[in-house]
Amino acid sequence: MANRLTQIATRTGDDGTTGLGDGTRTRKDALRVAAMGDVDELNSSLGVLLCEALPDDVRQLLVEVQHELFNLGGELSIPGFVLLKDDAVAALDAALERHNATLPRLQEFILPAGSRAAALAHVSRTIARRAERAVVALAAAEPVNAAPRQYLNRLSDLLFVLARVLNRMDGGDDVYWRSEKLRRGEAG
Repeated sequence: MANRLTQIATRTGDDGTTGLGDGTRTRKDALRVAAMGDVDELNSSLGVLLCEALPDDVRQLLVEVQHELFNLGGELSIPGFVLLKDDAVAALDAALERHNATLPRLQEFILPAGSRAAALAHVSRTIARRAERAVVALAAAEPVNAAPRQYLNRLSDLLFVLARVLNRMDGGDDVYWRSEKLRRGEAG
């Protein structure tokens, strides 16, 4: 990796370019930079979620995810470099299975609502989906390892499950979607 920043306001981006981790410069609207930005936004949204009261195991999991997202962003900043390992995806799979096992089976669609913590998890989930789309778009144009795409896909699933877990934290429940016909009391 290139040297770490010691000065934040370098003014080198005033021309519409930014530096990648390998020292090269690219346009700020490049697919790679868009993917890096979406991953950074996702990490920041998790930081907001971490300001909420959370179960210790969920808090620890999200802090670990933040570190892995930093690795993912670093990997995206250096074309051809690998920082995110397959075991990071496996860890999400295990967490997804563990937390999903505590929940009742979904029979209906749910709204991204409920407690503040659950709603923030849903916001992070949607950002994870956008970051995943950005990585897929980048991979269509340039070589990208599979782990970043897989990690973001799994993370969005995990955040959905965690939103459901967080809605139940104080005896709450999911907020179920009702179609217009169902709300008016009409059948089918």
